[in-house]
Amino acid sequence: MKAFAVLAGLLLVLAGAPAYAETDGDREAGTAFPETFPLPDGFAPEGIATGPGPVAYFGSRATGDIYKADLRTGAGRVITPGPGTPSLGLKTDGRGRLFVAGGTGGDARVIDTRTGKVLATYTLATGASFVNDVVLTGGAAWFTDSTNPVLYKLPLRGGRLPDEAETVPLTGDIVYGTGINANGIAATPDGDALLIVQSNTGGLFRADPKTGVTAQVDLGGESLTNGDGLLLEGRTLYAVQNFLNTLTEVKLSRDGTSGRVTQKLLDGRFDVPTTVAAYAGRLYLPNGRFTTPPTPTTPYDVVAVKRP
Repeated sequence: MKAFAVLAGLLLVLAGAPAYAETDGDREAGTAFPETFPLPDGFAPEGIATGPGPVAYFGSRATGDIYKADLRTGAGRVITPGPGTPSLGLKTDGRGRLFVAGGTGGDARVIDTRTGKVLATYTLATGASFVNDVVLTGGAAWFTDSTNPVLYKLPLRGGRLPDEAETVPLTGDIVYGTGINANGIAATPDGDALLIVQSNTGGLFRADPKTGVTAQVDLGGESLTNGDGLLLEGRTLYAVQNFLNTLTEVKLSRDGTSGRVTQKLLDGRFDVPTTVAAYAGRLYLPNGRFTTPPTPTTPYDVVAVKRP
């Protein structure tokens, strides 16, 4: 396993980074595809989704606002005001829709990325809940709940949004305890199952989407403690370990039943990153800054790193 630390040259690049200005409500950066760019003060980011094209969407855990940024410049703006409850995990599809996990709001929203219009809202839970993350498979959107041992499913038959969500109980190896349980979610490389990271235990689990039965993925004794957002590319799984300020690379078997940790990326710009998305050879991580008291003027930013 290789460990990567931030290099002196990177520190020099950051020291010489251009200043940022705000014009007409947009944040602007002076370089093409900046390695770091700001989000609005007080935004408190959580989720990120990229594409189609060189754009990224961010959700605010403070207000639920959705912010759209151009990755070529860092310029951005709020395209949809939030409901006052969080917007956490995000995913975009090829139809120009953004799927949003609603955190303590217990809901999910689907937003038109072109207009910012809320296309649909789904009540997923009526009691205490923490709808944390979302992944899109070939025929559904799947949401995790860090409080309740269930998955929520939005069937997307023919791409159509359903009238209501389905609930799939999680059983098997995953056992919920105190703290943040199921968090990030991704598909297995073969697309037949789902992968879920449990933040408080560091376990990675393979879930059968039909039954909800889970089995722990054999990582050869490695743990993904504080695991947050997941990103699958081919057979490579990237897992953000938020409070550890670490991006961990896992090489998975095709069916996702086993894997091995191959690299851990450390970067001095990380400040409790929450999740990760990819575009054009780079991985983008929003800094959640969970150890910094949030205020309306607290600064937040996004870090871009080259794929390990």
